Amino acid sequence: MNDLVRQHTALSESDLEWLHLLVSEWQLLSDLSFADLVLWVPTLDGTRYVSVAQMRPNTGPTSYQDDMVGHLVPRGRRPLLDAALDEGRIVREGDPEWREEVPVRVESIPVRREGRVLGVIARNTNLLTVRTPSRLELTYLQSASDLAQMIAAGSFPFPGQQVDMDASPRAGDGLIRLDADGIVQYASPNALSAYHHLGLASDLVGQHLGELTAQLAPSRGPVDEAIAKLASGYAPRETEVEGSGGVIQLRAIPLKPKGTRIGSLVLLRDVTELRRRERELITKDATIREIHHRVKNNLQTVAALLRLQARRIDSEQGREALNEAVRRVGSIAIVHETLSQNLDERVEFDEIADRVLAMVAEISPGKVTCRRTGRFGILDAEVATPLAMVLTEILQNALEHAFAQGEQGTVEVSAVRGGTRDDARLLITVRDDGRGLPEGFDPQKAGNLGLQIVRTLVEGELGGAFDMLAAPERGTQVVLDVPVRADK
Repeated sequence: MNDLVRQHTALSESDLEWLHLLVSEWQLLSDLSFADLVLWVPTLDGTRYVSVAQMRPNTGPTSYQDDMVGHLVPRGRRPLLDAALDEGRIVREGDPEWREEVPVRVESIPVRREGRVLGVIARNTNLLTVRTPSRLELTYLQSASDLAQMIAAGSFPFPGQQVDMDASPRAGDGLIRLDADGIVQYASPNALSAYHHLGLASDLVGQHLGELTAQLAPSRGPVDEAIAKLASGYAPRETEVEGSGGVIQLRAIPLKPKGTRIGSLVLLRDVTELRRRERELITKDATIREIHHRVKNNLQTVAALLRLQARRIDSEQGREALNEAVRRVGSIAIVHETLSQNLDERVEFDEIADRVLAMVAEISPGKVTCRRTGRFGILDAEVATPLAMVLTEILQNALEHAFAQGEQGTVEVSAVRGGTRDDARLLITVRDDGRGLPEGFDPQKAGNLGLQIVRTLVEGELGGAFDMLAAPERGTQVVLDVPVRADK
């Protein structure tokens, strides 16, 4: 719609914003009217109309099989559009049009903002299945007529009340029509069922909806007064009400077709099961985070015990082996600590990589500089845990074997995300400027425990590839190619 309006019309950005607000609301008008809606806006030169938006009803058959958005129609071809635009009033045609042997009733509703008519909504009703309307359908049609008059007068939609079409209740979810005093004139079967879940044992018709809703809500005090006002429909608001047996979502729409409030529409949806599942998910998420937190604490306890044991060993080789084990356990603990702070099983690995770098750099403080370039991005937990261990082993190996005692140097970790959405890859390079690889060294056959761990994790758990080779200028570089889920 933005492109069409800016390309073909003279409407300002604030006018365009008003049309967006209208389009966020007009599913309600379409459903209440049992009709298709097409929004036509006059072009810059005033000789044509361009259709910038379209809506089909959920409550009845469509009048348009094709998409009308982007169509251009010369002025004069559709007299109802001309009359609604020029006269600023709702125009109805006496006889229906016939489209592919289907009778269609056509109406035109001017879209007004601050006294100006921005465009025209063509309301097209498929009459092929017309029958004697029920009380529900009559209420729908009357409410649609009131909303159409408010659109023509510029009092609907309500400024600052952007509606989420997916989250807000719709007409079919439940509808209540109130008079000017907030008394229920009509309640759809779905609306009545929703109030029965709240604890209502009687009918809704004839009751003051605001007072009744406040009585069914378990809380007392100022909240009751707010619920009572909202459910009475005095202002456009949306809220949820939880009773003893359920939860309903309410949306109030004041009806002012001629400038004075004649009543209100209250749309409602029973969200009891939805909220129950959300609470279960919240509880599950909290449990998972608590488990990760406890695992992290246990791993830190294991690391502390290993450190104590290392201090009591006289053998330098045994002490170094235990210190390596401490760092391996620590890398896993870092991942679990990060997972304990998230709502899902995905982590921002850049933070983990930086902490692993800092932890391993303690091996040779002040001698070798460790840094990271590029971005790892968000990774699944099943990738993050082995990758943190792999990174720990590679960095530890570089710091221990690439540089002589007291020698200065640099170790750089770079990460690049690439590939397609179906084949996303993470390319990691760990490069040092140390002494380089020994003559005839084969990383795939080396018996070093750290390299064995790297090979097992990269090829076995991560399904990736691992190689260690001489750096282009000096030193060694380790290259990891790991498949990952596409970053979002």
